[in-house]
Amino acid sequence: MPPEATEALQRTHFTAIDAVIVAVYLGLSLLIGIFVRRYARNMTAYIGADRKIGTWLGVATMLGTEMGLVTVMYSAQKGFTGGFAAFHIALIAGIATLIIGATGFIVGPLRRAEVLTIPEYYEKRFSRRVRVLGGCILAFGGILNMGLFLKVGSQFIVGITGLSAEGWALPAVMVGLLLLVVVYTALGGMISVILTDYVQFVILSFGLLIATGLAIAKLGWTDIFETTRAVLGDAGFNPVAEGSGFGWSYVLWMFVTAGLVGCAVWPTAVSRALAMESEKAVRRQYMVSSISFTIRFMIPYFWGICALVFISASPEGADLKPLFFPPEGAGHAAIDNLYALPIFLGRLLPPVLIGIITAAMIAAFMSTHDSYFLCWSSVITQDIVAPLRGRRGLSEQARIRLTRFIIFALGAYVLYWGLFYEGKDDIWDYMAVTGAIYFNGAIAVLIGGIYWKRASRAGALAALVAGCSAVFGLGPVQKLVGLQYLDPETEEWVQRLTGAEVGLLSVALALAAMVIFSLLLPDRNSAAPAKS
Repeated sequence: MPPEATEALQRTHFTAIDAVIVAVYLGLSLLIGIFVRRYARNMTAYIGADRKIGTWLGVATMLGTEMGLVTVMYSAQKGFTGGFAAFHIALIAGIATLIIGATGFIVGPLRRAEVLTIPEYYEKRFSRRVRVLGGCILAFGGILNMGLFLKVGSQFIVGITGLSAEGWALPAVMVGLLLLVVVYTALGGMISVILTDYVQFVILSFGLLIATGLAIAKLGWTDIFETTRAVLGDAGFNPVAEGSGFGWSYVLWMFVTAGLVGCAVWPTAVSRALAMESEKAVRRQYMVSSISFTIRFMIPYFWGICALVFISASPEGADLKPLFFPPEGAGHAAIDNLYALPIFLGRLLPPVLIGIITAAMIAAFMSTHDSYFLCWSSVITQDIVAPLRGRRGLSEQARIRLTRFIIFALGAYVLYWGLFYEGKDDIWDYMAVTGAIYFNGAIAVLIGGIYWKRASRAGALAALVAGCSAVFGLGPVQKLVGLQYLDPETEEWVQRLTGAEVGLLSVALALAAMVIFSLLLPDRNSAAPAKS
């Protein structure tokens, strides 16, 4: 890359004062983890905060987790590539969350069952074998799902601070952030997670509003819409228009992933429901959170659109346009569009404010990582290791120690995966596909177990296995099995089935497996389904 290109990418308003603001905030976060360690007396306190979370704290901590830095980054990427058409995902998420809160669909019965994890419900309703298999698939899909979180979050820090996107900077930031979040999560468990989420909720709420206002003032409301139409055409506003990159199958897939799954089945969201003080509080939390579930997508989409307008049409971003949209014969590939948002914010926000926003974004990074680390490590401890030990079991302290060890092991994994994964999927699409490895089977098992008396152990096992077929939506896997082929004329990879189409087929397969195997191999003593 020529020197002038490097200079353009590193131009930012981030100063030494902003670095101090970030350092102070991170230090306080670490102190929180150390201080609340004394309260992690047992597994209920460590991973469930003693089930004493009220409605409003639950709303704040749910938004804190779901509005992570990776959410901001992958949503901004969708806004940058899809324009206002990406807003359909936000609307679907909000409407689905409101419906689930009003009906208590899935989350209500789970809270009444007084379980700490979803696989624990599998054992109550079906058998220990279903719990262990469900725990294994959940851990595999969930851990794979968060594999790129660390790299994406670090790309934001590199972009907004003006560090070099090449060389040592990105790996160094990844290691530093990882050590911070792993240490304080392992120390304090869910209590430290919730406290940090609350602080992040407050800071990030103000940061989102201020940055959005500055972006509109900088670019002009009318110019944002006109430039989006000029660059993307109708596809920038209509998700089913030709060339939008979405389409009807994608919209339907978003109803499953961003709607049903994102709030009713995804463990990091459900873990908040299982820590609430009552089922009534759970339902109220979801109804109020429907607004935040919409906002957590919509504002970052808008930021991505603003980054597109700034780079493609603003005089101040003219030096960036040939880097993100290189003309033919430029001699270099386009810059990873994940850097578009942080570079845009680095030039938009003034000193001090950029430090506060960066600190809030790092807090968002931490709040997502801590919840995911705690969720997947507790699943492995509670739903795989402990049940496999049978009557010997594990003491409370042994479970906490094992959970902490797994947190550090997961940290090593996300560092490795972030450095070496070479898939070309959009981050949101990557997350939807990897998450589907777990939730496609989980949807069938939870709906069948809660609402259908004849659902059997055989049906649950078959549904969990069938749901794993979602792995064929990943780009590298598709190339391996022939679902993608290299077009000899364009020398580009062409999909036979999109990730969304594979996901929908996988959901249908899991539901069919639950019904067919339950009817063919019924349980002798069927458990009554929980009432909604």
